[in-house]
Amino acid sequence: MIKLTPHGVYLLQGEKVIPADEYTSTVSSPLSPDMAREHTIAYQIMRAHDRAGGKKMRLKFDALMSHDITYVGIIQTARASGLKEFPIPYAMTNCHNSLCAVGGTINEDDHVFGLSAAKKYGGIYVPVNQSVIHQYAREEMAACGNMILGSDSHTRYGAIGNMGVGEGGPELVKQLLSNTYDIDSPEVVLVYLTGKPRHGVGPHDVAIALCGAVFKQGFVTNRILEFVGPGVANLSNDFRLGIDVMTTETACLSSIWQTDETTRQFYQLHGHPERYRQLMPGEVAYYDRMIEID
Repeated sequence: MIKLTPHGVYLLQGEKVIPADEYTSTVSSPLSPDMAREHTIAYQIMRAHDRAGGKKMRLKFDALMSHDITYVGIIQTARASGLKEFPIPYAMTNCHNSLCAVGGTINEDDHVFGLSAAKKYGGIYVPVNQSVIHQYAREEMAACGNMILGSDSHTRYGAIGNMGVGEGGPELVKQLLSNTYDIDSPEVVLVYLTGKPRHGVGPHDVAIALCGAVFKQGFVTNRILEFVGPGVANLSNDFRLGIDVMTTETACLSSIWQTDETTRQFYQLHGHPERYRQLMPGEVAYYDRMIEID
């Protein structure tokens, strides 16, 4: 079951959802939507990366990701614009144009270029057939509270507490030149999960149902999806990641999930226990819209 609420709601103590008009009429000193939106997980993370602090955000990311369809053009553009070194970790994977493509070695020159760029500018080069871009990002680059910018539309790592944004190459060039990602402060949509999946229901079933419910009407376009609620605890990391990576198809800007012991175990399993921290909404958090998923 999916239910859409097209108006603002408040989330109290991370559990109780109250319509905005009911909250403002019953609380003696209510927080305004603008103030309470700052208490969402999304805004806690974005403000920590925001160099402006107002209605316009100017974001600096913690890391960059590209695959071999995109990194050549990005690096050549940055070089032409004065690039001297990569200012933040930049991982280049070779999982889209691989050596087994048409002609056998047709893309080998791209991969040689990527390796030489990593050596010259200080990047991370992931050899052919070693890892797909997003799995490498999750296992080796992500951290709770961080932000990653990727030149692939499915750059989504919110299920493990790392906001991912997928953009075109020029935005990565700007980050390589120590400039900012400039956007209007986005609205946040509460995705409130309850219950647990029935036998035979997989993450893509949930993702397709979510897309079907919101895409046509633009319900979440350019907004942040924030997944919280008692249903989160009933999902494995793989289940969460399977839903999360497909949020791109809803046309949202990014996504983020509350983190818990299951998330901690993910980082422990992949050898980065220090990258885990609990992420939860504040005592009173405002969301511009809500999606309930049972």
